[in-house]
Amino acid sequence: MNKKERMISLLEQAQAILDQAKAEERNLTDDEHAQAMKLMGDAMQIRDEVKTDERDAELKASLGQLLGDMRQNEPHSQEPQQPKGTLGERFLADVAWQAWKKSVAPSGQFTSGRLGMSPAVMVGSFGLWAKAMGRKDLITGVDSTSAGAFVVAEDTGIYEQIGRYPTVLRDLISVRQTTTDVVEYVRQTAQVTQAAPTAEANVKTVSGATGEISGEKPQGAIAFERVSETVKTIAVYVGATKRALSDAAQIRGIIDQELREDLVDCLEDQLFNGNGVGENFTGLANQAGTLVQAFNTDILTTSRQALTTLLVTGRQIPTAWAFSPTDWETVELLQDGDGRYYYGGPLSQGPPRLWGVPVVQSFHQTAGSAWLANWRKAVLWDREQATITATDSHDDWFIRNMVAILAEMRAAFGLIRPSAFINIELA
Repeated sequence: MNKKERMISLLEQAQAILDQAKAEERNLTDDEHAQAMKLMGDAMQIRDEVKTDERDAELKASLGQLLGDMRQNEPHSQEPQQPKGTLGERFLADVAWQAWKKSVAPSGQFTSGRLGMSPAVMVGSFGLWAKAMGRKDLITGVDSTSAGAFVVAEDTGIYEQIGRYPTVLRDLISVRQTTTDVVEYVRQTAQVTQAAPTAEANVKTVSGATGEISGEKPQGAIAFERVSETVKTIAVYVGATKRALSDAAQIRGIIDQELREDLVDCLEDQLFNGNGVGENFTGLANQAGTLVQAFNTDILTTSRQALTTLLVTGRQIPTAWAFSPTDWETVELLQDGDGRYYYGGPLSQGPPRLWGVPVVQSFHQTAGSAWLANWRKAVLWDREQATITATDSHDDWFIRNMVAILAEMRAAFGLIRPSAFINIELA
């Protein structure tokens, strides 16, 4: 069975499936529909193969005839013979062209529609080839030796930074100025708690006899301490060539911005986590005298107890919570027994709050714990706000045309009331 016969057989099988469903006055089942579609698909594939075979046979016949004619007419002399007529006349008179024209336009007239590609035709004795209905050279916008040589990229002027974590702590705490390298303040360590009701005296001299009232008032006690905080320096620099700074005007502004933002980022990390060793600040995590709320049952229970502890033991009204982003996500995703979000879920509006107290998120707050505090009891004394300086006197940079761009800031940090801060264990 040849290809055409196989194609007809497949189509007849598909038709039989349709005829059976029609005779039974019903629609095709899913299996019948899938089987009929497969049979039709196989038949169409064979049809394409038949068309390809016919096309290849025509090309083979035309090529054989062309080679035969050329070999019969090949000159015996060593000098190449130029064919007669113009290129167009030689193309139209070619055997391969005539055979292709007959197959696509039997009447001799081309009609509108897709004609496909004509065979290649030799029209010159030196191997000059052409394609019917085509062009020898195409000007493109991709090739750098063509129109692409005129394509110039547009400089948008856009500069996109990698980005840094937002900082929040400086906006919560008290910020003051200082003009010295050490700041001191007085902190009360004991307050008067001896007040008591006192009866009026009934004797001038107390002898100890029954019924005597001395009328002596209770004496109060109060204590203080002087606390010192040392100014610390945070700094960073980068190197650049003078040529780069001159030729790329934008780069100096980018460098200055990067340096300033790095200082701010480092400061927030120090205020939370500085260990107080050397030039490190003593951050919240390492301050003495702060309160601690141990984990109890769940986050909501623990956080509510922390409010009470800060009010009763710390004697402070909190101004904000400080959570890490991952821990605050855990809080917002908390659900009740019916799967409802405690905080309204994704449709909740307004700034985040927990037990009525505003919440801020800091990427420098260690996950697993959070802070509740009256943040005004933390003070940052600015000795020297962020400054940028540049010099070529570093090492041998002067003779190498290099510049050091330095950013630095100086400040002191302290908790004037450590018990105004409570660290909450979240797990």
